[in-house]
Parts: sequence; structure tokens; C-alpha cells
Amino acid sequence: MSLKKVFTAGIAATLLTSGAVLAEVDPNLPGYQRVAGISGNLSSIGSDTLNNMMTLWAEEFAKFYPNVNIQIQGAGSSTAPPALIEGTANLGPMSRAMRASEIRTFEDRHGYAPTEIPVAIDMVAVYVNKDNPIQGLSLPQVDAIFSATRACGYANDITTWGQVGLTGAWANRDITLYSRNAVSGTYGFFKENALCGGDFKSTINEQPGSSAVVRGVEQTINGIGYSGIGYKTSGVRVVPLAKEHGGQFAEANGENAVSGDYPLARFLYVYANANPTTGMAPLEREFFRMVLSKEGQEVVHRDGYVTLPASVAARFMKEKGLE
Repeated sequence: MSLKKVFTAGIAATLLTSGAVLAEVDPNLPGYQRVAGISGNLSSIGSDTLNNMMTLWAEEFAKFYPNVNIQIQGAGSSTAPPALIEGTANLGPMSRAMRASEIRTFEDRHGYAPTEIPVAIDMVAVYVNKDNPIQGLSLPQVDAIFSATRACGYANDITTWGQVGLTGAWANRDITLYSRNAVSGTYGFFKENALCGGDFKSTINEQPGSSAVVRGVEQTINGIGYSGIGYKTSGVRVVPLAKEHGGQFAEANGENAVSGDYPLARFLYVYANANPTTGMAPLEREFFRMVLSKEGQEVVHRDGYVTLPASVAARFMKEKGLE
């Protein structure tokens, strides 16, 4: 499968025409206004990448509605669709879009599709140890490092740091691979977009969470791994990436995410069960309205992710009936 751009033409056009710089919170985002009569319980099951952000959103929401209780589990994106289908969760955070098969299963149970709401922009970062001097990698090189199939077209398998240009003591150092596990949306996203749909090497060290990947790279001088940009620590470096071998490296920052120059950018989503006839339940509706407000996007920024421009948030509010 050929490399798929994360931002389709429509998404990229929407973001690029917004006129907002995403490094900070768009000042045009409206503040959230509390409404009367909101109480009860919310349950969230899904993405590990979004786990901390969901917790921070729950804390922010509690400032407006102290009588609302929100329970959050973050085992991986693949746990969200079954929880929404079975009704064991109201909210399903996912670091990838639902697969067609997951949507069909939901539709078979409920008679309509789940409601998908993009809530933030993430960049899947390729991390190396802070002492690693690598200046950048192309996606075909990343594929040759992590995959057994090299579907992105790089000629040779890469197993040592010398094979990507490092010299001296680094030249003969074997590369140690850290990866999420298969239940993770980040795993699926990386497989599709960095490995061109190919297969991971059997030598990857699968980790149960995003922070565990980063910790592994911190503790292994010759390590490399991938995780959301929000998990960056002082013990690792984020490697600039080029879409094609020989191309220009792009830093993982908001501007490059929006322009499409950084090749591993994506939306983060929260899904809900909203009957199109009756609309979204008031409690879920107000949660999403808060997430897409100034206060909600300040949480996104604080957690290290890229915020939505006001025009994009307004578009999602209108499309999902949240106005």
C-alpha cells in the first residue's frame, strides 16, 4: 500500500484556510458557558494516547458541573468501539478513526453510525535517546528500521545506527525498537502511515502504553520508538522526518502538522452514541461543547498537543449539532 497522507485534501484545506497558528490556543475560540440541569455519570473507555487529556478535560468539566462524575479507562483505541456498542461507555476516545468494520458493527446494533468528533491534533513522534545525534530520518528509513517488509521502498534493512549515517561509537550500535501493542490506535496508525501498511519486525519491544515506549527509549541509548508528541520528556529527542528519502526534514510542530510537511500528523477523536433522531444526550453534548471551547482547547495545549483553530472547532460544532 502506498503511503497515505494523514491530512486528506479536505482536512488540510480546512486547517490551512483557518488562518490560525496552532502553536497556541486560538484567541477566537469562545469561552464555555455553563447551562442548567446537567448532572449524572459519564464513562470513557478507549485510547491510551488520550487518557491524560480525558482526565484533564474531566477536571475542567467538574469546575462547571461538580455533580458530574466521569470514569476514565485508557487501555487502547480498539477498546472504544466495543464499549460504545455494548453501552458500557458514553465516550470512546480514539487516536485513529474507527475502521469500517467497527462502524458496521455499531450500525448493526444501533441502526445508525457512531458520532465522530475530532478534538485535537496530534503528531506521532519518532523518539530517540537524548544523546543520540541523528539529525533526521526519511519515512522509508523509518520503515526499514521498524518493519520486516520495507513496503515504503527502502532498499536495505536497517539494524544499526551506522546505516543511517552515524559515525564513531554509534556506527556499530544495534538499534533497539520500542513499539505500542496491537490494541493501540497509535500502533495501527504507525503501521499504516510509517510502514506503508507493512509488518513490524518480530524484534520490536511491545509496550502497553505510550509513556512506556518513551521510558524505554530514555533508558536505552541505542533505542528508538514512536508515541504521541504529548509524551515527550527531557530524556528523549524527537527526530525530524521527511516524507521521501532525500527530502527535507520537518520538525514535529503545529505549523508543520497543519501544512502537512510533518508526515505523521493526525486528528484525535472522541466518539459517542448519538441517535440522529433524538440528538446527543445533554450530558455528553455539554462535555463536547466544553472540549471544543477555549477552556477545552487550553487543556489540549497544556497537555502538549496541537489545538484546533476556532473556525475548525466551529465547523465541528455545527456538523455534530453542538451549537
